This record gives sequence, C-alpha cells and structure tokens, in this order.
Amino acid sequence: MIATEAAPTRAALAPAAALFRSLADPARLAILQHLAANGQARVVDLTTELGLAQSTVSKHLACLRDCGLVEARPAGRASVYSLAQPALTALLSAAETVLAATGNAVALCPAYGHQR
Repeated sequence: MIATEAAPTRAALAPAAALFRSLADPARLAILQHLAANGQARVVDLTTELGLAQSTVSKHLACLRDCGLVEARPAGRASVYSLAQPALTALLSAAETVLAATGNAVALCPAYGHQR
C-alpha cells in the first residue's frame, strides 16, 4: 500500500476558498488581469480601460487590498495600484490554461455557470 498524505481538512482549505471567492467577481478579476498585464494603474485608468464606474473600481480595489492581493502607493492626489502578490500573474495564467483546455465548460456548469 502506498502511503499518502492525509486529505486537508475543511478548515485548512478555508483560506484557499477565500482566495478563490475574492477572484470570483468579474470586476475584481478584470482589475487583477489589468494590473498583471500593465504592472500598475490609477483608479481613473481602470475606469477608462475597463468601462466600470469609479465607485465600482474603488470598492473592488478596497476589497482586493484588504485581501492582500493589491497594494497602493500615493502619487500626488491619486493612488497607484499594483499586484501585491506577483504569483497572481501565474495563477491567472493557469486559470486561462484550464479554461482553454476544458473549452470553458465551467461556464455551462449549473452551479457556477452563466445560468446561475
């Protein structure tokens, strides 16, 4: 019999589940993808590029900052946001690879897809 590691408990998986919930909103995901591709951006840049309202961008940036995924530095009267965790770039790339490999099947999932 091959020795295997014990399966992680629900409590041990809670931080990972919280990470994926933080990525689950399309606006937050778009912000993270923009920052991964461009390195940094101000709120005004994100509203223009993503077509989102300033209040929406600010709300989601605050959430992402509270989760430790983005950081802000002052630049005059504005703040410039960037990824706090460079590994997010690889995570987003891996997600795109999985989506491409599955033909975006998750979009058809009754629990999590477009029908929801």
